[in-house]
Amino acid sequence: MNDELTRIDIEKMQAELEKLREELPALIEEVKRTREFGDLSENDEYKTAKRLQNKNRSRTRYLENMIKTAKVIDDNSSEDEVGLFDKVEIYIPEDDEEQTIQVVTTVRCDPRKGLISKESPFGKSILGKKAGDKIHVTVSETYGYDAVIRSITKCEDDGSAPILEY
Repeated sequence: MNDELTRIDIEKMQAELEKLREELPALIEEVKRTREFGDLSENDEYKTAKRLQNKNRSRTRYLENMIKTAKVIDDNSSEDEVGLFDKVEIYIPEDDEEQTIQVVTTVRCDPRKGLISKESPFGKSILGKKAGDKIHVTVSETYGYDAVIRSITKCEDDGSAPILEY
């Protein structure tokens, strides 16, 4: 299955990829330099340099694969429906709590900041719904909860939500 990403997601990934590629030669040099310090089993500088080099290469492979396999999507929601990057005020009766969330792509979610993945149970439940709609979010076979959409503020992807580290 390909990840559904926006053009901005891909642009952000390409920018990070470019930065990683620029950093790699210095990381390779640091590995060479620290290798000369002697016994590798007790050489913490070498281990640190090698770890940073491996992290760079791993992240590079991840981003390249994400870009290569991505399905580019646009928000096609109507003015009165919840779509990607819209800010949505919701009420959860079970907790007697109001929240404002924003539905984003999977690679940019951060629930602590109210950025909810469109692939999450909540994201799937709310996309395409309208203000005043009551939704049921199924979390597992034995648990779910209700929420009410209080309002929808149409928004565009401003690029402020960062790409997840992993």
